[in-house]
Amino acid sequence: MQEFLFIFIVSLIANLFSAFSGGGAGLIQLPLLIFLGLPFGTALATHKVASVALGAGATLRHLKNNTLQKNIVILMLLSGIPGVIIGANIILNIPDAIAQFSLGILTISLGIYSILKPELGQQHNLKRQTFFGFLTGGIILFCIGALNGSLTSGTGLFATIWLIRWFGLDYQTAVAYTLVMVGLFWNGAGAITLGLIGNIYWQWLPALLLGSLIGGYLGAHLSIKKGNQWIKKGFESVTILIGLKLISNFFGI
Repeated sequence: MQEFLFIFIVSLIANLFSAFSGGGAGLIQLPLLIFLGLPFGTALATHKVASVALGAGATLRHLKNNTLQKNIVILMLLSGIPGVIIGANIILNIPDAIAQFSLGILTISLGIYSILKPELGQQHNLKRQTFFGFLTGGIILFCIGALNGSLTSGTGLFATIWLIRWFGLDYQTAVAYTLVMVGLFWNGAGAITLGLIGNIYWQWLPALLLGSLIGGYLGAHLSIKKGNQWIKKGFESVTILIGLKLISNFFGI
């Protein structure tokens, strides 16, 4: 029971912050599973299954607002899921240290970029709603999907900032897309793929799933209530923390 409560509380906190800022649950949850003794591949597969509940919890809250547009939803499905499946098949066969270090640098760069752009994501002004715009956007989303399927730590943040920068979404709307499409559908594809080719530690899943579901719902509720400025600050804090964590992992700190 003590182990269950500990994993549940950590999962709840990690997923609450993730749902509020648009990604980052893996910063806390994945290292926790490794620290508790799971091999990287098993921890990754177990975390990926649990993260689907984050998407489910956030989806329950965001669907009440009905802010998702069909064309972006279809684009994220068609471009992201193949990337996730390819990334998940690659990660279990290659060392991840260099990839995590590079991802750490890129993630910190996202936070710094957002800080240097005070007006970024504060207004919802759709743009690049053309064939070329969707094609280019889809290619980048495919690449983000491959990162999501392989490394999983904070890659939802890349989807959030790309939707803002390329399609002109505000933070609140971009986070809604990330939590529903990445959290539920991309992570669902990754969970199935990793479950088929790897191992899942089923004993801890109930606590992880419950914490992810409740944390996802509460985090999504906070993001809707607090608005773009608060979400932007949360995004910047989480990206820098995740980047530092990934870099420290590379140096064994």
